[in-house]
Amino acid sequence: MQTIPAIDLLNGQAVRLHKGSYEEVTVYDKSPLNQAKKFKEAGFNHIHVVDLNGAKEGKFVNLPHIKEIIKELGISVQTGGGIRVFDDVEMLLDAGLSKVICSSMAIKNEKDWLKSLEEYPGNMILGMDLKDGKIAYSGWLETAEESMDSFLSRMIDHGLQEVLCTDISKDGTLSGPNFELYNSLKKDFPQIRIIASGGVSSMEDLQKLDKADIDAVVIGKAYYENRISLEAMANFNN
Repeated sequence: MQTIPAIDLLNGQAVRLHKGSYEEVTVYDKSPLNQAKKFKEAGFNHIHVVDLNGAKEGKFVNLPHIKEIIKELGISVQTGGGIRVFDDVEMLLDAGLSKVICSSMAIKNEKDWLKSLEEYPGNMILGMDLKDGKIAYSGWLETAEESMDSFLSRMIDHGLQEVLCTDISKDGTLSGPNFELYNSLKKDFPQIRIIASGGVSSMEDLQKLDKADIDAVVIGKAYYENRISLEAMANFNN
């Protein structure tokens, strides 16, 4: 299982939200580049970056910081937040991003999302964020009517290869991942790569996700709150 350290960007700073709330923000590093350097020095060559301004405002705000990380450190970055149209996807890939995560666009602009899947199947990740079992979007402020299973099945038919799934109720809580959810996803959709996100609090959590054959996991607050060291994450990754 791949471990992917995370940086959430808000107003140019590395932060974490509690359960997706923009009212509950903790700043961990005022320099995203400085934080990314720590990941690079620990042996990570791929990181997860979210533009929280973009997710809420619908436009990519923190791209200069992400481009700086890619240019200065030479690591690959998967990113999401504020991606609404096909041109946004092309712009991000042209800017050097390795993978683009879309959640709102997949729901609100399915035409452009499907075009992105068709044009760049290996670079697209569906950001499937769940709130009370429903797919949430627009900075987790709205939820879709279509069921998760129905939507995911349709997307796989269109060439979807990778899903980053977050249980919002677990995000930033350090209460443990939703293992039942990830076990179910892996069982029902074995053909796609599943990235778990939200709630990881210990090495035991990572071991349980690995045992469930989850492909990758994004780790944020557990690292920032010193629950899991970068060394332990990197060793697990290897």
